[in-house]
Amino acid sequence: MKECTSYEIISEYMPATVRKAMGRITEREKEHISEIRLYSGRAPIYVYPDKIKYLTENGLTGSRGNTAILKVTPQEVRGVVDALCHYSLHTCQREMKQGYFVLRNGIRVGMSGTYSDSGVITEACGLNFRLSRNINGCGQMIFDKIIKESCGVLICGGVNSGKTTILRDLCRLIGSWRKVSLIDERNEIACVQNGIPMNDVGELTDILSGCSRSMGIISAIRTLSPDYIFCDEISTADDLEAITESAGSGVKFCATIHGSNWEEILAGDIAKELVRRNIFRYAAIMYGADKPGKIREIKKMTCREC
Repeated sequence: MKECTSYEIISEYMPATVRKAMGRITEREKEHISEIRLYSGRAPIYVYPDKIKYLTENGLTGSRGNTAILKVTPQEVRGVVDALCHYSLHTCQREMKQGYFVLRNGIRVGMSGTYSDSGVITEACGLNFRLSRNINGCGQMIFDKIIKESCGVLICGGVNSGKTTILRDLCRLIGSWRKVSLIDERNEIACVQNGIPMNDVGELTDILSGCSRSMGIISAIRTLSPDYIFCDEISTADDLEAITESAGSGVKFCATIHGSNWEEILAGDIAKELVRRNIFRYAAIMYGADKPGKIREIKKMTCREC
């Protein structure tokens, strides 16, 4: 049986009119889609690294004024949420509280809407289907350096630069060679569904999701004896202290942090302190959203620059 593409999986959840229009999109237009967004009262939007397009009855357009642009009703958005919950909202309270679902092929669906007093989304007004990109081999350059020097690396980049894609591939490579604990706070890296990771993160990788990074790091050290710990978007003082405490036990870290260039990265207190404490030996700096998943520079981290 033919395996469904991520695009086909997303279309299965869409309202009939949107699904029909999605079927008219060319294969070339499907390339490089990063998100498909659905909003109540607005047009379905296709997000690319360098542009957005609107879905019409006959395909995509870049013009907001096109009269054939579809509009999604609040009822249709609610219907998609019902489908995501397999028509059993009460069994998906965790997803409605966290604000996202995980589908096959590692697709993540984020929700916007109105939260109740109990912290559950009761009225969704927007859905963001985010396609997970697995680019096998994109982390090879960093992997070779880590193997040679047995060290950790900080992957640095701006929004949509592909730093999580690099981290995922690096986890796959190292997790097939050493014991890895992946702290996947929002299930964005492994995309676990029914206990099974939708993305390949390595045969020796233990996945901890649904917990804070700091809690996951400490738990991994106490119970899983990892050689490496992977985590995404370190940003808090708790993250810093958990990493520092765990690094003292000999474990190596591979993590991401926000920052478009070295100067911007060092302007943040957390990154500056990580450099000062000599937690990571190298920083891999991404090109940016125009070249997602591409590394511009691998830089040795030294305290002299703090």
